[in-house]
Amino acid sequence: MNNSTIHVKESTKLRLEALKKAGGISYDKLIRALLSLIPEGDDEGRYTDEFKASFLESSLDVVEGRLISLEELKRRLELE
Repeated sequence: MNNSTIHVKESTKLRLEALKKAGGISYDKLIRALLSLIPEGDDEGRYTDEFKASFLESSLDVVEGRLISLEELKRRLELE
């Protein structure tokens, strides 16, 4: 297997390291497991890599509080 280097924030490295140690797995296996969480498609077909990247970015926006979900918007507007 060829090795490579990727640049990540120190905080990201620490989180990956903690998951790696807790699971007793390699970084490669950890990253492949995380990538497997990205949906491949739906009833209409397979997603493009561009769509998958957009999906991940949007999910991160929600997690980091830059966006809110439709459910949260409804709750805030007292529609549910």
